[in-house]
Amino acid sequence: MPELSAGLVGTLDLTVAEKNCTVRGDYHIFSTPELVLLAELTAIEALKPYLQDGQSSVGTRVDIAHSAATLLGQTLTSKAVVKEVDRRRVLFEIEVRDEIDEVATGTHERFIVDLDRFGSRL
Repeated sequence: MPELSAGLVGTLDLTVAEKNCTVRGDYHIFSTPELVLLAELTAIEALKPYLQDGQSSVGTRVDIAHSAATLLGQTLTSKAVVKEVDRRRVLFEIEVRDEIDEVATGTHERFIVDLDRFGSRL
């Protein structure tokens, strides 16, 4: 299994569907809660190759600036770059772009958890 380290990158593409939008006037615009979800899903995808059997991750912090509107039907590319690994804590730098603009930037923090131990606390 490869070692998790700073510099690793995960990406996801998403074509904006109506379910991802909020409506403002005549426009269906990609919503901020959906943007946060996309950032989290991108980080989860980036971590997958580095998790052992019985491990997963949980999000603990999100700081995102949503700086440009993306319309229904446009495609977003989300990138999560590992900036720091501190034992089970992984900090990602997030960047989301559409075909025109940078849509969002920020950070997202996740912790790697052992599912059996995590489940016993729930």
